[in-house]
Amino acid sequence: MLKGFRDFVLRGNVIDLAVAVIIGAAFTGIVNALVKDLINPLIAATVHKPDFSALVFTIHGGKFQLGDFLNALISFLLIAATVYFFFVLPINTLLKKFRPSQAAPPTTRPCPECLSDIPLGAKRCSRCAQPVEPAPAAAK
Repeated sequence: MLKGFRDFVLRGNVIDLAVAVIIGAAFTGIVNALVKDLINPLIAATVHKPDFSALVFTIHGGKFQLGDFLNALISFLLIAATVYFFFVLPINTLLKKFRPSQAAPPTTRPCPECLSDIPLGAKRCSRCAQPVEPAPAAAK
């Protein structure tokens, strides 16, 4: 039982996930500081309010803090855009360079009689002259 747990914990993707959570938490602090220290002052300069948290409305005594939601939404969009453009896009580009390209579909097949390569649509082998059935893909 403990061996299975040890194998699970030491598997690469569990450790990768733990690192991602730690980096994500640290990165969230950076983005929240960006929103608080740079984005909100820009908003304050244009709309003369420190941030969107002043946007509040009440219905029958219920207080809806639309501004806090907008602040959180701006933070989320900045985090998502930064992660995509600075991590996902470059890594996908690098992986594309190092992955082998997809192989083209085969254009030949072995002759059932002499095992030489013949075109998929061939009806007779060019080496042994035996009649062969065309490949199902070539028959279309």
